[in-house]
Amino acid sequence: MKIIVLLQALLFVIRHGTAVADDYVPKNVYGDTLQPCSSDGSALTGYTRSGSCVDLQDDAGSHHICINLHSMSSSGMNFCQVTGQSDWCSSSMPCHENKYQSCQVENWCVCQWAFASYIEKAGGCDAIQYIQCDAINMQALSAYASSTQDKHKEALECIYERCMQS
Repeated sequence: MKIIVLLQALLFVIRHGTAVADDYVPKNVYGDTLQPCSSDGSALTGYTRSGSCVDLQDDAGSHHICINLHSMSSSGMNFCQVTGQSDWCSSSMPCHENKYQSCQVENWCVCQWAFASYIEKAGGCDAIQYIQCDAINMQALSAYASSTQDKHKEALECIYERCMQS
């Protein structure tokens, strides 16, 4: 079953492509226009602090995965706790709609490489927090599909299972 899911995910990436042009519009995992990850009333996210999981060439972490930090993994721990990061997941930062106000972090663009480790450390795809599929950048699927690491293949399968089979 896993190989079928992986093959379906790879075919999806191949069909939708990820070429970049001057008029590039970021796409989500459905091949549609990438939706914002953060919204009014929550902290502004994104590597570029645009509210969307887009990056610049200097974003080594590739912050392409939109995860809901108000949900909990099956262990009762959040993304930061599971991955061993300082607990910025429970913090407040400038608001999506007004950078001069402070809002709770809710949906957040996390590094696609940290997301792959998160799945592994949490105990698999069924054990992680909610992800917002329409705000996950297609670039993550391409990166995972071109990787040879097992945890990246598992991340690709997880996104496919959560987003494409619902």
